[in-house]
Amino acid sequence: MTNWIHPSLLFILGSFLIPFLHGRVKKAYLILIPVLAFISVVTVSQGTYGVFEFLGHELIFGKVDKLSLIFSYIFTIMAFVGMVYSIHVTDTGQHMAAWFYIGSSLGVTFAGDYFSLFIFWEIMAFASAYLVFAGRQKSSVDAGFRYILIHIVGGLFLLAGILLHYGDTGSFLFGLLEQDGSMAFYLILLGFMLNAAVPPLHAWMPDAYPEASVTGAIFLATYTSKTAVYVLIRAFAGTEILIWIGAIMALYCVMYATLQNDFRRLLSYHIASQIGYMVAAIGLGTGLAIDGATAHAINNILYKGILFMGAGAVIHITGKRRLTDLGGLYKAMPVTLILYMIGGFAISGFPLLNGFISKGMIISAAGHDHQALIVLILLLAASGTFLSTTIKIPYYMFFGKASKIEAKEPPLNMLIGMGIAAVLCLLIGIYPGLFYGLLPYPVHFEPFTADHVTGSLGLLMATVLGFFLLLKVIKPEHHISLDVDWFYRMGTRIFLWFARRPVCAYEGFITEISNTVILPVIYFFARVGLWIDRNIVDLAVNSTANFVINMSAFVRRVQTGLVQHYAVGMVIGIMLIIIIYSLIGG
Repeated sequence: MTNWIHPSLLFILGSFLIPFLHGRVKKAYLILIPVLAFISVVTVSQGTYGVFEFLGHELIFGKVDKLSLIFSYIFTIMAFVGMVYSIHVTDTGQHMAAWFYIGSSLGVTFAGDYFSLFIFWEIMAFASAYLVFAGRQKSSVDAGFRYILIHIVGGLFLLAGILLHYGDTGSFLFGLLEQDGSMAFYLILLGFMLNAAVPPLHAWMPDAYPEASVTGAIFLATYTSKTAVYVLIRAFAGTEILIWIGAIMALYCVMYATLQNDFRRLLSYHIASQIGYMVAAIGLGTGLAIDGATAHAINNILYKGILFMGAGAVIHITGKRRLTDLGGLYKAMPVTLILYMIGGFAISGFPLLNGFISKGMIISAAGHDHQALIVLILLLAASGTFLSTTIKIPYYMFFGKASKIEAKEPPLNMLIGMGIAAVLCLLIGIYPGLFYGLLPYPVHFEPFTADHVTGSLGLLMATVLGFFLLLKVIKPEHHISLDVDWFYRMGTRIFLWFARRPVCAYEGFITEISNTVILPVIYFFARVGLWIDRNIVDLAVNSTANFVINMSAFVRRVQTGLVQHYAVGMVIGIMLIIIIYSLIGG
């Protein structure tokens, strides 16, 4: 590409070198490429790069503007953080899959046409699926297959929408879609919403993310859903139906999060809940709302990364991921606890942390649009987030009844990864002005007003009180919370039962009828056909063949090749013609 090395190339092509490196060289390489990718996106100017002609259409691999740049900044930063956190992992396959995943996400971010977007979209799906399989458990394999099947379906929706869009417009260019209610509009929206985990298309996320490897889950929490937010901003800003979809999503998923015992499943529901804020803001479509959605996506990547890294550290040390199996870890893992709590307070919208800024922008945008009920729903979701993520998990994991599990702090690189993300959460929360300049629209939002600060603190304190009042009700238990995934799980079971029982029984019945009735009739007609073939058809064919052979022999004898014989024949022929003509004429 002219004057610019696309960061996706650094990751995708660079991944092929990983298997050939070892030891410190490999570790240095895993850190170096994310740094080079970050330099690539920081130094590039806004414009269009990497334009190629393909079958008469322009493929644009480098549409660079403020929106794509800010997402590329956080994607490359989290690539660095994720590599630091996972530097101790010796599984080369995980590193390669992570780089394909990161590279394809950056490819989507800079795609200027639907064709290149779809290519990277599908690479992203298959690369991320490997990180689920990397959990190396039967449940991981099962979840991985469900994950990839769901995303294949989503990809088919997206592809169908793209083709219909091309049929309607004659263009593959990717940008804001006209809200014309066409089939193409809704199919593309459906494909994007599936990756954004919008209910009822969300169940793949809490199903798959808890089953991924400890380090793979960090990348899963970062890329798939946030690229979906990016493309929704790019193509569907101002689509009003998204306001209610996002608000319901935020509240619905936070309610399910509160019920969970598996803390990574709980955190996965919270990813979907937080995306609900972004989807609602995208639906509002105002400058402040789009800035809020963008800011919240970036902030969510940071604090959700901390939470998943903290959860991963506990799993790495204890091998446990259920709250009922843990307790009393604060003595053995104090640094992990502190870093986790920074992420927990950030996601809850605590003042001086980044979540306070972006949540405030979204709720303020909804208020300016006179969406009072939406504001109320989002505030309730914020309370539920604080309840389950920042109170429930630490209470039972770190401060609850002490378990007999021996624990210690995780490897230093894991703490450093968490620490980098925590510093960024604090930096954005304390100095939001540094962040505002990166957002797509000019920002005129003052977060540190008395109303905003006191309102947020009051909501959080009320939530603390509610937690202890409802302690017995929300106590984690060994149970399964049924969600919409029940339908496709049950649907699969019904299909398998139908295939094994009625279909097999029907097949046996048909086989018996075939053997006793149909096949004897077929054999009879086959024997009749064989007799006709041998006694009639063969006789006719053989007789014709013998006649042709005999005539050929006669003709060969007549055709001697001597000129005098041909001359005599011609004379005789002419005489016969004259005689016949004379007789007829006479």
